[in-house]
Amino acid sequence: MTESTAPQADHRTVLLRGGDIHSPADPFATAMVVESGHVAWVGSEGAADAFAKGVDETVDLEGALVTPAFTDAHVHTTSTGLALTGLDLSAARTAQEALRLVREHAADRPGDRVLLGHGWDESGWPDGQPLSRTALDEAAGGRPVYLPRVDVHSAVVSSALLDLVPRVSSLPGYRADAPLTGAAHHAVRAAAHAQITPEQRTEAQRAARERAASLGIGSLHECGGPDISDEDDFTGLLRLAAQEKGPRVFGYWAERVADAKDARRIRELGAVGAAGDLFVDGSLGSHTACLHEPYADAAHTGTAHLDSADIAAHVTACTEAGLQAGFHAIGDAALTAVVDGVRAAAEKLGLARVRAARHRVEHAEMLTPETVAAFAELGLTASVQPAFDAAWGGADGMYAQRLGAERAGTLNPYADLLRAGVPLAFGSDSPVTPLDPWGNVRAAAFHRIPGHRISVRAAFTAHTRGGWRSIGRDDTGVLVPGAPADYAVWRTADLVVQAPDDRVARWSTDPRSGTPGLPDLTPGAELPVCLRTVVFGQTVFVRPNE
Repeated sequence: MTESTAPQADHRTVLLRGGDIHSPADPFATAMVVESGHVAWVGSEGAADAFAKGVDETVDLEGALVTPAFTDAHVHTTSTGLALTGLDLSAARTAQEALRLVREHAADRPGDRVLLGHGWDESGWPDGQPLSRTALDEAAGGRPVYLPRVDVHSAVVSSALLDLVPRVSSLPGYRADAPLTGAAHHAVRAAAHAQITPEQRTEAQRAARERAASLGIGSLHECGGPDISDEDDFTGLLRLAAQEKGPRVFGYWAERVADAKDARRIRELGAVGAAGDLFVDGSLGSHTACLHEPYADAAHTGTAHLDSADIAAHVTACTEAGLQAGFHAIGDAALTAVVDGVRAAAEKLGLARVRAARHRVEHAEMLTPETVAAFAELGLTASVQPAFDAAWGGADGMYAQRLGAERAGTLNPYADLLRAGVPLAFGSDSPVTPLDPWGNVRAAAFHRIPGHRISVRAAFTAHTRGGWRSIGRDDTGVLVPGAPADYAVWRTADLVVQAPDDRVARWSTDPRSGTPGLPDLTPGAELPVCLRTVVFGQTVFVRPNE
């Protein structure tokens, strides 16, 4: 569909040898040649001798593993960088501990026009209650403070920040004694981000891309939009990624499209689609995901931002313009609205045309057998975050608190999606959960619900090739001749072919199948350590002292 905002290729020829190359072209490969930013050859150590004299550089892998670089298919880059450089509340185990961190941060940043934090999660606190505005005012000394909840669908803010948003109390989602949601939350977020200087924003974007590169991530799907960031932030990030070495950035802009003019404006921003966080609903943690039946711990069914008619109109306009569409949908009612809307567009334009556009749905947590089948029928990509289950699944987790054990047990059914033929693309939704690709692969393979588990190989594919396929590139995300040389080098233990549950197909665990091995991701095992990350042949990260 598009080229990413990535620097030009490195035109040197490099031979990597003496390791393990994860490639379907040769499951036993130990060497690889990269030429002009592309994979030129993969094969055995003996055959590598024929290339040794004609290359610009030879890299001795010393037994390391080389894999395709990861793609994180759902990221908020500036917010990730601000979390890395600002106040991280994810470790706070009580409201009092979170307030202490706010006090310390306020003392450390006396010159900041607004104090930004992230990551508090009251579902694990003893009393289950969020921060109060009064307590936050005291801790911050009366300064403007914006503290989004871990899911970024609600926020506690100080009175001084509210003063910057005229008539905020009249907006939907405003509550005097509780975190803000909906339009009120979007308004205070915009006011807080408006206080960030361009220098701070660029610093944050660099920090996020550097962290991604250090974890073997070669591509990021930035999910921006008018309710999330602003156009300057979005275009500034794409410009930075085009000018500086680092992971590629593909941008999604979450704004509704009604006609060809709207679609042209989306493209002019540099976006690959009118998708990402185009909200059909909110989140489970903030009680704003839209459900068919009420929450177990609240007497309502959440919030619907778009209905099936809105969705059909957007998908129709995007498909006619040759533009990828997509939505944020978590609750079962929201996902029903999505499939009903996309199906209506398919009835108008033809199923083949809608399928060819590869429209996508972010999160897609509360699926039913009917909506899974509809995803497969309509060619929808499920852009999902396995770390959500690791963070909030289980009998005592947030999902069970919000939905009850029975409904919580249906969430994130990755095995059902794969069996139905639904394309998967893995991401983190960082800063909602951290950038952590191997952790995401592990979370999918060792899902808290055994029936939802998939093999490590399938999860790895969803986090590498799956992200590329979701933007219409089937030739990338795999180390075969002709593919872009986006790869990572890892220090890891012995390689295995791992299917962690008896219900997962076992044929590929037989060594005779010739399936390339991957690290052992059994919970408790040490995750691989990234030694080097390369994008389009250019080295964008080298681990210090390696």
